[in-house]
Amino acid sequence: MRNFNDENFLLQTKTAERLYHEHAAKMPIIDYHCHLNPEYIAHNHQFDNLSKIWLEGDHYKWRAMRTNGIDEKYCTGKDTSDWEKFEKWAETVPYTMRNPLYHWTHLELKTAFGVTKLLNLSTAKEIYDECTAKLNTSEYSCRGLMMKYNVETICTTDDPVDSLEYHIKIKNDNFAVKVLPTWRPDKAMAVEVPADFRTYIEKLSAVSGIVISNYADVITALRKRHDFFSEVGCRLSDHGIEEFYAEDYTQREIEAIFNKVYGGAVLTKEEILKFKSAMMIEFAVMDWKKGWTQQFHYGAIRNNNTKMFRQLGPDTGFDSIGEFNTAKVMAKFFDKLALQDKLTKTIIYNLNPCANEVIATMLGNFQDGTIAGKIQFGSGWWFLDQKDGMEKQMNALSLLGLLSRFVGMLTDSRSFLSYPRHEYFRRTLCNLLGDDVEKGLLPASELDFIGKMVEDVCYNNAKKFFNF
Repeated sequence: MRNFNDENFLLQTKTAERLYHEHAAKMPIIDYHCHLNPEYIAHNHQFDNLSKIWLEGDHYKWRAMRTNGIDEKYCTGKDTSDWEKFEKWAETVPYTMRNPLYHWTHLELKTAFGVTKLLNLSTAKEIYDECTAKLNTSEYSCRGLMMKYNVETICTTDDPVDSLEYHIKIKNDNFAVKVLPTWRPDKAMAVEVPADFRTYIEKLSAVSGIVISNYADVITALRKRHDFFSEVGCRLSDHGIEEFYAEDYTQREIEAIFNKVYGGAVLTKEEILKFKSAMMIEFAVMDWKKGWTQQFHYGAIRNNNTKMFRQLGPDTGFDSIGEFNTAKVMAKFFDKLALQDKLTKTIIYNLNPCANEVIATMLGNFQDGTIAGKIQFGSGWWFLDQKDGMEKQMNALSLLGLLSRFVGMLTDSRSFLSYPRHEYFRRTLCNLLGDDVEKGLLPASELDFIGKMVEDVCYNNAKKFFNF
């Protein structure tokens, strides 16, 4: 019987152990997509207690607690104490067995705080007090935690209208970890609600200094902000979309659609699709000109529970995997760019595992031999960033592409305690490869090369791919 969460956790063979301990474990972390608050890093924020750093904003935990019959006031309630919320989470943890939350919880306790006890109601107070005491020391500030986990670079997620003042402060402080912005222009093409769109365009006008009265002005303002992001160190864009958009359109049509929605009129479905298609092409060409990497996170159905959306707002645990027939539209979008020789480095993240092979084969359509792994199959995302999801993604990539050129894992997290997700991924990667060697599916004589492959996937590929 194997021990839970020991030094060989998830490593089922001696070869896997060797690959992890000799190659994966030592590599620094490049977290090229996350949702950390840069203001916290700029001011080196110190969290008051374990509940503050661990539970606030964590919709993964909230979903589990609700499913376990825990009242909403212990998830998002304003009048419930931090300890009461933590106690209810501790009560839920034993019921998360076989859910990735059980693994993540105990990995984070162990790697951040040195706590190896299992979290449950009987250990909750002891663990809460021990971890809270440590959080009040400099080693456990935001910057301290990043250094503790050997983080080299992170990329936050930022809107074109953001000032990036905190990124600039962090850079001027000469903090050892690079904290770079990522261009996330979703709101600039969110034309479903005309009033919200106009409000956003007015903000864009204010921060860019461009008077916006037509579609051309919008693009000019966005290009100016794109240039600013680049000056602050941005190397990636990111797009959170339900589906890909590749409708045919004319410039005159897009100009008319902008005038219509900016004037307050509701667009037809066809007009919405055409506008989004035009904006995605504009963004892609901007990225291509600067040599950035564009990322596409697609496939989520968001805010399914109308009552809870009205009560709590977005990103509170009421989203799910969607079913979309996307392949033809995705191919058409990339083909439009390839025909112009303006397809930049790209990462595609799908949320539905039934599309793994679709994505893995799509990559090969647009590789052009200029950059190794130019079109990437992104790591398991959101509901799939756990052992089973990561294995399925890597197996599809291995069978239909080149796992060796993969840029590896990211946290996609708002928490400063999520870096063990890189360890979780690395252990899973080493276990897959180690198992193949032990079964004779890969040659043991090539273990040095396989070890280098592990180091590349964990760190080297990302550093080179993103020009860090």
